[in-house]
Amino acid sequence: RGTALQPLFKMSYSCSKVGHPRPGQPYKGGNFCALLPDNKEGLKTAKLLKKAFERGLTFQIKSCNGEERVTWGLIPHKTSWDGGKARNGYPDAQYLREVGTVL
Repeated sequence: RGTALQPLFKMSYSCSKVGHPRPGQPYKGGNFCALLPDNKEGLKTAKLLKKAFERGLTFQIKSCNGEERVTWGLIPHKTSWDGGKARNGYPDAQYLREVGTVL
């Protein structure tokens, strides 16, 4: 598997803003970990993911069983070294190209 970059996002409790499902209501955060290969393309993707995060594009707030919570947004992330594309994991030979297109 080699060395990997592991961007870690930690989202805490807060209140949602205008444009969220229920503005002004508290939402539950969480810890999110994404995995990238430690190579030239992985580093390039990490920089693009950082820009997306800074622009508020990485996560969204969704209602789940009457509770607002942070979830992954529309940008695909790899969260496991196993399981392949079907389980948001590797191997997935097309991932870096596909996420690059989205970003």
